[in-house]
Amino acid sequence: MILDTEFNSAAQIPSEICLPAAVEAERRGFGCIWKGESNSRDPMVLLSAMAAQTSTVELGTAIYHLFGRSPVTLAVQAATFNEMSGGRLIVGLGVGNPIIAGWHGQQFSRPLARMREYLEVVRAVYSGERVPDIEGDFFSVSKGFKLAFTPPEGRLRLYVAGLGPQMVGLAGRLGDGIVINMADGEMIKEVVSGFREAAVKAGRDPNELEVVSKIRVCLHEDPAQARWALKKVLTFYSLQQGYSDLLRKMGWPQVVDRVQELHRTEGFAAARKSIPDEMVDAVPMYAGSDLSGLAAKLAVHEAAGVDRCDVAYVPADDTRQWEEIQSFLAQAEPLARKGGR
Repeated sequence: MILDTEFNSAAQIPSEICLPAAVEAERRGFGCIWKGESNSRDPMVLLSAMAAQTSTVELGTAIYHLFGRSPVTLAVQAATFNEMSGGRLIVGLGVGNPIIAGWHGQQFSRPLARMREYLEVVRAVYSGERVPDIEGDFFSVSKGFKLAFTPPEGRLRLYVAGLGPQMVGLAGRLGDGIVINMADGEMIKEVVSGFREAAVKAGRDPNELEVVSKIRVCLHEDPAQARWALKKVLTFYSLQQGYSDLLRKMGWPQVVDRVQELHRTEGFAAARKSIPDEMVDAVPMYAGSDLSGLAAKLAVHEAAGVDRCDVAYVPADDTRQWEEIQSFLAQAEPLARKGGR
């Protein structure tokens, strides 16, 4: 299983740290560096800067949502990025949520149809051929759009973020991979099964597609401090519509209900305090003074069918972000090199 990493997963790491961190991650043998999108730093801008300072590590969006740019714009971005980086881009796409849609002045509706149309347009534009008129309910292209330059050879890798059976099925039919967030081993097995089944029904070889999962990691000499940092992330996900349902299904309904109640009545800080240590240890997170127990967590994901795991670092102390990231990458190097690229 390939080991990837991420520096801005529920953390706000400045660009001046992310860029040398990318160079260090490549040197330590990591397969890919991922960057997500919400109201944080832009993935494509940051990953482009990383690409300019590295030569072999892959670079991926996990996750770019569909509301931030037209599929034509994304295809042009991706073709330019791959031309510049030697084809190192993996585009992870998701449908976002009603809040993100509202930020961009749009309505969240029919996510499956929206994703299907978006993928169709991106594929058509990235091919470099003249695009026939496409009239979708959400995305349309007319007047014979064609890239003014020849895109890099090879297929653009488009991975779909999926947890529910319908989006998982679409990923298997149309995507080059699936990105799974916040799911434990049993949930990953369920998702992988649906993903591979959909690929087979579509006449595709599931072994040619990739499954990506995520484990968030925090290290501190006091493991309680590491857990405290990760509890901030868990509080956030307990408040989100889809992920709160996932956490309930994973065995934490009472905690999720309590977090949401406290958030309504007393605020985020009080809700965060209600997250038990046992929940941090049970979900796809790792808190400790070192990485001695991470291999066991990774083994669970690999056994569930994961091909590459994004081990995303969350700093325990915002005043020591660079020092923590350096230490994490150094400790994780043996695991990264064991997985290979």
